[in-house]
Amino acid sequence: MFVPPSRTLILIVAFGIEAVLAYPASLFRAIGHPVSWIGSLISALESRLNWPDYSDVMRRATGIVTVLVLVMVSLVAGLALDIVTRVPVLGFVIAVVVVAALVAAGSLDKHVRAVATALRTEGLVGGRQSIAKIVGRDPHALDQAAICRAAIESLAENASDGVTAPAFWFLLGGLPGMIAYKAINTADSMIGHLSDRYRAFGWAAARLDDLVNWPASRLTGLIFITAAWVVPGASAAAAWEAFRRDARLHRSPNAGWPEAAMAGALGLRLAGPRVYDGKSVDDHWMGDGRAEATVDDIGRALTIYRVAIAGALFVVAIIGWLINALD
Repeated sequence: MFVPPSRTLILIVAFGIEAVLAYPASLFRAIGHPVSWIGSLISALESRLNWPDYSDVMRRATGIVTVLVLVMVSLVAGLALDIVTRVPVLGFVIAVVVVAALVAAGSLDKHVRAVATALRTEGLVGGRQSIAKIVGRDPHALDQAAICRAAIESLAENASDGVTAPAFWFLLGGLPGMIAYKAINTADSMIGHLSDRYRAFGWAAARLDDLVNWPASRLTGLIFITAAWVVPGASAAAAWEAFRRDARLHRSPNAGWPEAAMAGALGLRLAGPRVYDGKSVDDHWMGDGRAEATVDDIGRALTIYRVAIAGALFVVAIIGWLINALD
């Protein structure tokens, strides 16, 4: 009788493939990406349900409907894929491909590394162009230190949203759980804003995203702290202190946990006052180190990130082996 491969094995193989290949640009140009497909559905629902003449109450209600439809479609798609993955060999390949497409460990590494490369080779102009691809703040308002901080903050926050959380929900809920998570997270990034257009309509998406990211954000902070124990020049003690002291003060209920841990580990201050679309955001600093981050700090942050992800996968593999051994 065919025994389906464990989720642990699928996850580890998928991480290895994605770390090497990321998501090929040629494939994106040809067929897009699962997240872009989800985004198209969100855009279609928003254009039909978020009318400007609706009251805030009505907009909040249609926003809830949008999220419910999105989650239901995602769960159905995941359940259908789960059935396909029961086919010997081919099912394993399909599962690995889907999981590799929905985690962003290699892609995140690549994008953050590109910021450091641009700063080294093209200076401030190149750094601003590169950082604009991964953060929403006004790049023209950033000096080199602010660009470096933004890259490290993006690495820390997206390690949770783009790597730990999808993996967590895959291990917990299989492909349905993982795809539903990505749908919720994409909805938050598209409509979970406080602008006049989305404040009411995107309320459900933002609140649900806060909920589903709660476990991964804390877990990511903790694995950064653990990684700081073994990375030369990093401080696990300072990471823990910043994690414990500052994370709750972040304007996001989740982003502060990995950002504070990373800031403490590197001896930096992250977050703080920033500018989005010409508007100043007076956020609390994460960490109590220096604010003058450098390109070398980006490299150190990437080392902590890589050690953290590799270590977490090793622990997952050991737990998966023990579970299988006890069955």
